[in-house]
Amino acid sequence: MSSVAMTAGKRRRAAAVQNLSDTPASHLGASRFGVPRLRGSMNGGRLKAELQTAFTIIELLVVISILGIMAALTVPVLKNFAKSDATLGASRQLLDGVARARQLAMSQRTTVYMVFVPTNFWASAGWLNSLTPAQQTAATNLCDKQLTGYIFVSLRSVGDQPGQGVPHYLAPWQTLPDNTFIAAQKFYTSNNIVDQISGATYSISEFNYTNKFPFPTETTLITGNTPYLPYIAFNYLGQLTIDGVDMSGYDEYIPIAKGSVLVARDPFTKAFQFNPPDVAENPPGNSINSYNIVHIGRLTGRAVLEYQKVQ
Repeated sequence: MSSVAMTAGKRRRAAAVQNLSDTPASHLGASRFGVPRLRGSMNGGRLKAELQTAFTIIELLVVISILGIMAALTVPVLKNFAKSDATLGASRQLLDGVARARQLAMSQRTTVYMVFVPTNFWASAGWLNSLTPAQQTAATNLCDKQLTGYIFVSLRSVGDQPGQGVPHYLAPWQTLPDNTFIAAQKFYTSNNIVDQISGATYSISEFNYTNKFPFPTETTLITGNTPYLPYIAFNYLGQLTIDGVDMSGYDEYIPIAKGSVLVARDPFTKAFQFNPPDVAENPPGNSINSYNIVHIGRLTGRAVLEYQKVQ
């Protein structure tokens, strides 16, 4: 081979090496998807190969597994927060309900009753048979409001003739949030709740009862066999009263419970049935041991929340 040809070949190889040296590393191949690529550089006329790496599939799987474990540990805690929030929500709703009844009594210058739904309200002898089909349907629809439902009722309004008052429902039926209810003890007995931390004692008196309310609708006539329903009442001054004339002799305490009121249903149609519900606090006794109580002052009619707390 001639010396001219050898010189031309050397020049081409030198030019190729120079071009490789001047080319950016990103053009020579960056790492993607965890696959190593070569990056070229010149050092003393020799090409060095360097590896660039990213996360491997095994590393990604490990991270995903850790996130799954953290989620599994967190979900139960979030569920407990939701339960606590439900109890607090029920307490707040009842506080608002009491404030609403008091405000209606003062604004309408009359006695307003906050009427609740007990269990087995249909048990009055002959009452169901005295209702029209539409009224029986309304009574059936109230089965799911046992221990959870309430409504505002006035027996007379401003302008009614003496002895000729016209009863009114002042709002639709209200229901406490799911998994909460008014503790059954408030409907059927009186007892004390004692805070084991502070020593405070709350006297839980049974609701007052009367059969003077139209039920299950405001147009249902009041008869001798109308069910006796539990209530609290506010006079035109916003104070707790028994009948609009006599003041209540004590403050009202309404305990809120966590748990369920499982209403009896037909196993095939799932329609409500007039059978006793299954009432359970979860955990048992939480309305006493870890309580939330709506406390209503008899002289002012104002309500506050009493709850177990460290002093």
